[in-house]
Amino acid sequence: MKTILPPLLLALVVGTGTGAAQAAETAPVRSPLPAADCIDTTQINEWYIVDARTAIVRTGPKHYLVTLQNDCPRLGTPPPGLIFRPNPSNAIVNRGRICGEVGETVRSRYQPPCAIESVSKIDKARFKQLGEHAARHGSGAELPTALPAH
Repeated sequence: MKTILPPLLLALVVGTGTGAAQAAETAPVRSPLPAADCIDTTQINEWYIVDARTAIVRTGPKHYLVTLQNDCPRLGTPPPGLIFRPNPSNAIVNRGRICGEVGETVRSRYQPPCAIESVSKIDKARFKQLGEHAARHGSGAELPTALPAH
């Protein structure tokens, strides 16, 4: 019995280490935007739903690509509008801005909240190119004027 126990423990330790290493390799790495570059949801002028996992947003001269973690097929369906919800930290500290951090979501009236995977800045030409192929679009006029309740 004593000779079996050490190799068995060694096998468990090695197996656990390998699984943890594989999990770390497959986990997506988040690179949230710096606070000054985040989407100010009170300044959204224009948005487009490119596909079930992609939206683009314009706030004045800034253009953003918003990628979702899963398909959200009803996002932006009539009545039009997108409702961005920051994570609790950004709701307080960063005045509700969307930076691509864990816990941020976007939804519309008939679409439950969709987790945001990433937010990145794009140039005007890329925004225009993606907007031309968008399924749905709208303006800041459809967006709520107050931050959502927590």
